Order: sequence, then C-alpha cells, then structure tokens
Amino acid sequence: MKNRCFWVSDSQLYIDYHDKEWGEPVYDDETLFEFLVLETFQAGLSWITILNKRENFKKAFDNFDYNKIANYSDDKYESLLQDAGIIRNKLKIKSAITNAQLFLEIQQEFGSFSKFIWAYVNDTPILNKFKNREDVPATTSLSDKISKDLKKRGFKFVGSTVIYAYMQAVGMVNDHTTNCFKYSK
Repeated sequence: MKNRCFWVSDSQLYIDYHDKEWGEPVYDDETLFEFLVLETFQAGLSWITILNKRENFKKAFDNFDYNKIANYSDDKYESLLQDAGIIRNKLKIKSAITNAQLFLEIQQEFGSFSKFIWAYVNDTPILNKFKNREDVPATTSLSDKISKDLKKRGFKFVGSTVIYAYMQAVGMVNDHTTNCFKYSK
C-alpha cells in the first residue's frame, strides 16, 4: 500500500487528486485560473466538498474560461446563484467574475498569469521537508506577500491561507510529507 500525505482520506476522489494533481507544477493559465476559482470557493469549507462539486463548477463556470467569466452578465450571475451544484455564495460568485477580469489584466501586463505567479518562486517549486501535519503551515511570509499583492490589485477571497493552499495545489510549493510516496518524485 502506498504511503500518502496525512490529509488524504479513503475517498477515491481524494486519492486521485493527491496522486495525480496536488503539488504538480502547473504553468498553463487555464488550470491556474481553475484552481484560483476552486480555492476561493473552498474558503471556510473542506476541500473534499469542492472536489465533489468540481464537475458542477466546471459546467456552471463555462469550463473555467476566464474570458467568458470576465464578461458574465447579471442574468448569468443570477443563474449561478440558483445552481444547486455549486457553492451558492453571492460574494464568492461575484469574486469569480471580478478575479477573472483581474486575471486578464495580469495577462496583459505580464504576458501570462503563469509568468506573474511563478515569478514569486523564481519559476522553481519550493521543496519543503515536512514530516507530519504539525509541520505544514497554513500560511507563510510568501503567501502573505502574494495575498497582499493580489488584494492590492483588487482580487477577492485571496487571503494568505487561500493563497498558500493555492500554492500547494499548483505545485509552487511541494508540501508532500517526507513519508509520502509523492515526496521524492
């Protein structure tokens, strides 16, 4: 049996997410935006809740197409509020639209969101050496800095905890614990 990080439950969805996605470096803007949306909706909830609704989010938010989301009408916003398949939080839905608009601004300024976000780690994932749950931080000075920078640009639901979880998800930091089979990969 494979040894996995402490947070992985026996849910096949969780196992697949851990084994195939979490901590893998992501450089394409489409996936970076998807994780930004998912992480912002996760704020205050469990990640498994988001994973269970991921396909619904994908459908509701036009496959996470930030160009489309940035131009959502009031009618589309209202329809999202009625969509039982997603988290129906007014502020989080509004934030997805706002964040899509700001994501496009960053692409204009830097050429891609990927160039912007990966510059914070000099394009190289930070490899941590955490042994157990107690070692893994919820925030770092770097997640504080990125959070502050994104908030200054107008992004919503991008507190330091959300940003650190985002950094873990997209592989900017490798926080697989040292006993996890994914750690050495």
